[in-house]
Amino acid sequence: MVLAKDLSHLLSDEANTRVPSPLKTCIKYFNDPNVIFLGGGLPMSKYFPWFDITGTSPLPPFANGVGAPSSEQDLINLKIPRDNIDVLEDEEFGTISLDKALQYGFSQGHPQLTSFFKEHNKIIHKMDKYEDHDVIATIGNTWNLESTLRCLCNKGDYVLVEEFAFSSTLTAVKAQGIKTCPIPMDADGIIPEKLDELLANWDEDKLGKIKLLIIVATGSNPKGLSLPVERRQKIYDLACKYDFIIAEDEPYYFLQTGQYFKPEERPALTNEKIDHDEFVGGLVKSFLSLDSEGRVLRFDSLSKIMGPNTRIGWITGQKNLLTHLFRFHEVSIQSPSGFSQAIVAKTLNSWGQAGYLDWLIGIGKEYKTKRDFCIDSLYKHIPKRLLDSKTVVINPPIAGMFFTIDIKSENHPEFESKFQRNGKLVEQHIYETVIKQGVLMVPGSWFETADCTIADRGGVEEPKKEIFFRGTYAAVDLEKLDQGIQRFAKVLDSEFS
Repeated sequence: MVLAKDLSHLLSDEANTRVPSPLKTCIKYFNDPNVIFLGGGLPMSKYFPWFDITGTSPLPPFANGVGAPSSEQDLINLKIPRDNIDVLEDEEFGTISLDKALQYGFSQGHPQLTSFFKEHNKIIHKMDKYEDHDVIATIGNTWNLESTLRCLCNKGDYVLVEEFAFSSTLTAVKAQGIKTCPIPMDADGIIPEKLDELLANWDEDKLGKIKLLIIVATGSNPKGLSLPVERRQKIYDLACKYDFIIAEDEPYYFLQTGQYFKPEERPALTNEKIDHDEFVGGLVKSFLSLDSEGRVLRFDSLSKIMGPNTRIGWITGQKNLLTHLFRFHEVSIQSPSGFSQAIVAKTLNSWGQAGYLDWLIGIGKEYKTKRDFCIDSLYKHIPKRLLDSKTVVINPPIAGMFFTIDIKSENHPEFESKFQRNGKLVEQHIYETVIKQGVLMVPGSWFETADCTIADRGGVEEPKKEIFFRGTYAAVDLEKLDQGIQRFAKVLDSEFS
């Protein structure tokens, strides 16, 4: 049996100090029929003011598409009773009754849910490199990162982050007094050779030990980039070489849209059902699937594939590290919402693993269609002269729900005068002008990872001339998406005339 490597030396002071909550250790006796439980304030379920929850879900394989109205779908009727005794015997493994779902306990997540995620992990990631891996249910990837930072980093520690990263990630890191070191990127994401060079010259005596790399490897936010498997392997090898953990933050993993082709070159879409093995085999390999030492903590979430406010996510990794996250969860979030766990578990177990794959395939098709339409619209509306001169560069994503537009700020006619050769001033001006035209695109500077090593070495970080804007094709229908892009293009046409 191959076990994960002991990485306890990478834990934070807080994690090393935290011990199991004493009251939580005795919760296991609550369901023991031989024990009269007087140990904790657990309300009796007859005081829960719901007798059951019913709902309707589409039925796999979603032949008319996952976005089709209920009138065009085959349907499943779901019912969750209040009392476990009312759960039918053949549904017991897939149904969390409300007396269980709404009660204290199960901080790791209800087994009807976590067992589904474990089986899903085996299908997608194989999970055959080491034995002692596990899953804990959480309230989504924002919390996954927050709790991981608490358990691995001390104030003043450095973490490795993509050169452009999700702004909430950067905010969470900064709020804990943790410092960021950006890793240079190109069109394929983080450059392993640059990471190796940085770590080979890292002054640990002055800057401290690097414990963590935070990365959105598939459909990166904001850039929509996806690391090729060769780079993932190189980065994982560097994690082993330099002894750090990879936080694989993957909310967009199943929104892999592939290369963009212009309409005249684009393969025709078909309604032919995609084989499950073909779908799984076509996904880029995850860091988790490469992990042989237990160095990867993978963050998954239902936010982008079933609904943001389900607030259901999960962390997969080696049991020893998860134990410390679990102890923190016991005295913070305790567990995801019982209602969410009950509804999601009932839905997923009614679909089965095959049905869930059908759903993921369907979601992927929807986003590929929207991505293609979005990029087509950009090429249609942005003036050709701006594209030919490279004043504006369109970057078609290959995964996720975001696109970016690079803008050469020095080509603005007032770059030298009004904007004092400062690209950020050009960016802010375009941002404000675009909003006045009734569309929102997000400035790229919101996603820039600060290089805290420069200040620690006595230097000053220089402002960049390169600017870009991030948009999404997720939030509106195709007609409004086209209108928004047209308005943005008109601003660019006017500003760079």
